[in-house]
Amino acid sequence: MSFRALLTEKAEDGTVSSAVQTLEDSRLPEGDVTVDIEWAGLNYKDGLCLLGQGGLVRAYPHIAGIDFAGTVRESDDFRYRVGDPVVLTGWRVGETHWGGFAERARVKGDWLVPLPANLTTRDAMVIGTAGLTAMLAINRLEWAGLTPASGQVLVTGATGGVGSIAVALLRRLGYQIAALSGRPQHADMLRSLGAGEIVDRTEFLAQPDKPLESARYAAAIDCVGGEVLGKLLRQIAYGGSVASLGNAAGIKLDTNVLPFLLRGVNLLGIDSVMQPFDARMAAWSRLTGLFDLAAYAENVEEVGLAALPDKAEQILRGEVKGRVVVDPKR
Repeated sequence: MSFRALLTEKAEDGTVSSAVQTLEDSRLPEGDVTVDIEWAGLNYKDGLCLLGQGGLVRAYPHIAGIDFAGTVRESDDFRYRVGDPVVLTGWRVGETHWGGFAERARVKGDWLVPLPANLTTRDAMVIGTAGLTAMLAINRLEWAGLTPASGQVLVTGATGGVGSIAVALLRRLGYQIAALSGRPQHADMLRSLGAGEIVDRTEFLAQPDKPLESARYAAAIDCVGGEVLGKLLRQIAYGGSVASLGNAAGIKLDTNVLPFLLRGVNLLGIDSVMQPFDARMAAWSRLTGLFDLAAYAENVEEVGLAALPDKAEQILRGEVKGRVVVDPKR
């Protein structure tokens, strides 16, 4: 048996390139469940993997794709039978283990979850790692005390996958939302998803820095890190929290202790990669009731495997809006 895949290889001179190839099933890595992939998603990490950046891929040749959904083809795991629809996100699949940019994958059963009820495999990838991460962030903020009555919530990197879904979910939950973005041309998109205020990133960063700034936001979901995260911490109201889940703007954090000591601000780290099964299922369950797939549809782009190298460059440049879903048969 064989399958199509986007195989990423590294030449002796260090150049990394990807091309669609036909591979034998015998080349699939170890695992106890084989899945016929119907849809995958494109994420920021996938851009890094496809372009050989960030040190995420340790061995070549490689198949990227950190999330996918499909149907069980073979299984040695009692929890999954042939024909079962399943979803995979995280567990460093697509980084250290061959991932979803292929028609087939072999993985550990521990890394899978059953496809949530009322979702198609395409629906699951419109949501994907981005939606799961956004839901985990909201759950954590609410655990820390956030309610719609608390005040305005800022979402940074709001036009990307995680940010845009976070805006849509917060709206369904009744929150007031400010959306920070460096792409003013997408302001209408953000308003349609539920943002009541659009914050220009350049103007946000140009404001004079102080150890503490005016308390503007009850909480924030930060998808970018770096300078933006350092500044927004100083603008969180007393007892508020920031859910930190991305580093597209850098991994360094320039801040001071005053937001924590004088306002009791909480900085909450959100990891979607190693989340245990029960937490994943709880997030997926809540997503299926909250996320309006029809309202989000115009922010979804479908591509085939061959288009992914170009899309990888675009997502790293911050030029991808919403979600990109991948049909491995194209």
